[in-house]
Amino acid sequence: MTPLQALRLDQLRQRSSTKWRKYGDDVLPLFVAETDYPQAPAIHDALTRAVSIGDTGYTPPEPGVAAAYAGFAERRFGWTVDAARIRTTCDVMMAVVELLRRVTAPGDRVVICPPVYPPFFDVVPEAGAVVERVPLRDAGTTWELDLAGIEASLASGARAVLLCNPHNPTGTVHSRETLAALADLAERYGAAVISDEIHAPLIHRGVTFTPFLDASAAAARVGYSVVSASKAFNLAGLKCALLVTADDATSALVQGLPDEIEWRTGLFGAISAVAAFSPESDVWLDAQLAALDANRLLLAELLAEHVPGARYRVPDAGFLAWVDLTALGWGDDPAAKILSEGRVALLQGPFFGEEGHGHVRINFGCSPDVLTEAVRRVGSLVR
Repeated sequence: MTPLQALRLDQLRQRSSTKWRKYGDDVLPLFVAETDYPQAPAIHDALTRAVSIGDTGYTPPEPGVAAAYAGFAERRFGWTVDAARIRTTCDVMMAVVELLRRVTAPGDRVVICPPVYPPFFDVVPEAGAVVERVPLRDAGTTWELDLAGIEASLASGARAVLLCNPHNPTGTVHSRETLAALADLAERYGAAVISDEIHAPLIHRGVTFTPFLDASAAAARVGYSVVSASKAFNLAGLKCALLVTADDATSALVQGLPDEIEWRTGLFGAISAVAAFSPESDVWLDAQLAALDANRLLLAELLAEHVPGARYRVPDAGFLAWVDLTALGWGDDPAAKILSEGRVALLQGPFFGEEGHGHVRINFGCSPDVLTEAVRRVGSLVR
């Protein structure tokens, strides 16, 4: 598979998204989770047609996203999804809030596993619940869910687990066995599991992804998955996510959500998601994965050459790298020094919890040249 080529910097700087507007042109932006590739042709064509005919109204109740995702899940994961058990909404974090409001009561504790996507720390209290931190376990070569720690939290009354699968920022893909064990714990203690699977389409070669709801019969009973095309196809601004269930009781809860959650789905988001999840976009996605696969390995080589004190584990999924710079002595937030002195914008490690002190997250969804220059600039700060 020929790797997808990223756009040139002069083209990218014409974009108006936050990645290209937050900093000046002297900064290489590798912070927010936007990629630098041209849009998938099927999405480009679908959106171009919509604009040409003025198709900019309200999103219909059946925009075709559920059926498109069911086909995608079958092709990419071998997972059979009932499209009738899917509803659309605005975005993944809004879906998480709506689910948490219904599976927890005010003041209930919700387990999260830092270092983890920063909005997890915000959406739990937004839903009226309280964050319970059970950090990932460092297994030496990878990270794992601390099942014993999660069990202790559930046994003491935590009512839900907010899971990141694949995990952001580490790129960890949890095994079927781990997910099934988590589901057993949740069922034993009467808790729910909400699985954010936004990075699931971006699984690298040699890695098998297990959707939480497909991990076991118990997972289907206790779980809710929230998915979107936005990360894999760079569609965050178009606003479309899916709530997926696999059991009568969980489906009834989701179907009982107000109609307003569907009205919040962006029409362009729905149109683009249908195109993204169609078989027509599989070749584009595979080409992007080939580019990301090369970049995740290139990053390891670049760090070893230019930033030898860095600790980096090649991720199982996605285009985000979790890098430990503690050995460089740049403090809790090395991204601040890298931005001010190296003119490279990386996402601050402390945003992901106290486990992120001394760390940065690097977006390698860019051209090899940009990635090389960014790491070279970081390396120039090493004394």
